[in-house]
Amino acid sequence: MTIEELAARVQRLEDLAGIQELKARYCAGCDDDHNSETLSALFVEDGVWDFVGTARCEGIPAIREFMDNLRSSGTIRNSAHMVTNPNIQIDGDTATGHWRFMMIYTGNVGDGTTQFHRIIGYYQDELVRVDGKWLFKSLTPMVEESDSYPVIDNLIGSKM
Repeated sequence: MTIEELAARVQRLEDLAGIQELKARYCAGCDDDHNSETLSALFVEDGVWDFVGTARCEGIPAIREFMDNLRSSGTIRNSAHMVTNPNIQIDGDTATGHWRFMMIYTGNVGDGTTQFHRIIGYYQDELVRVDGKWLFKSLTPMVEESDSYPVIDNLIGSKM
């Protein structure tokens, strides 16, 4: 193995680790009650957060505003993201990522009742390296299943 080949292998490993750390910071920001400052800092200036059929935010100010509104609505609280099965393709300073995810959370349904929810789906990400740091160009959550837990809701109700 040549020095160039070894350097390319090390760079790939560093890129994979950087992209996985970026995704972990995204999940942590979501689980920090959709912290808009944390989340918007993970995108390039013209980045896109696109929850197909629900909301499309283009640019950091729009992403920040959406996350602030989500936070203040109280519809998603105490969330926990579990992201698995990363499929990351790197091409120089650009990359794509495909991840499976499950998210559980509590939320208010409008009458003060707390419900427990789950979302199952996947993320499709486009990433770019800017000044040696990986950022999202676009992040698209795709929901395959989303529902509440009525049995738990009925047992616990609004006692939470």
